[in-house]
Amino acid sequence: MNIDLTVVIPCYNEIENIPNLSAGLLPVIEELQCERTVEVIFVDDGSTDDTYQALVDHFGHRSDISILRHESNRGLGAAIRTGFAAARGEVIITTDSDATYRVSEIPALLNHLGPGVDLVTASPYQRGGGVENVPAYRLILSHGASFLYRLLVDWRIATYTSLFRAYRRKVIEEVPFDSDDYLANAEILVNAMYKGYRVAEYPAVLHIRVYGTSKARIIRTIKAHLRFLAKILLRRLRLISPYSLI
Repeated sequence: MNIDLTVVIPCYNEIENIPNLSAGLLPVIEELQCERTVEVIFVDDGSTDDTYQALVDHFGHRSDISILRHESNRGLGAAIRTGFAAARGEVIITTDSDATYRVSEIPALLNHLGPGVDLVTASPYQRGGGVENVPAYRLILSHGASFLYRLLVDWRIATYTSLFRAYRRKVIEEVPFDSDDYLANAEILVNAMYKGYRVAEYPAVLHIRVYGTSKARIIRTIKAHLRFLAKILLRRLRLISPYSLI
């Protein structure tokens, strides 16, 4: 069967969020299925709590939902890669499992994937977006990273680190990324732009997570972004091959 849309949702130790995710996601899937064929792929990235069993309990009865599992924690980028490899849709959405971006906004995100657009990324920093009770350290990291990416890549794109995105299939098939961690979101976006794919932003509200704690390792994430930004700078200065990032 041809699939129009795949929704990929990485999860790691999110047992507290699964009931709310189920309550929010299933009505959206039913709405989307009125007009297209939809599959959902969960990737449990080696959770050490009962996230996998909770996913089975809430979603395992549905033929349009798959639950994949890493035996050990490999990182967000690795979970995205696993989801991409299994996705059959002509459009692939990635979204958070912790409701920092609301799954109810998936239809609106899709509406921004119009003619001439290959990738839509959510942005709290575009007019119409915003942040709600997000910790200062996360905003500093997000703002700081996005500012540097804007400076070195494309000033018109305000947010480079969001997971909440919609991709046309050709993007995930043709844009490589090496990172297994949180750098993956920026790496995919930058590499897609260097390959000439057209990017649009969807103004969205970034919320504080209600349950659980962020799994991002802040110092490691900052170092990874700085290393990648250094490669981008060297590319701009023509000190490394223009193809070294892609």
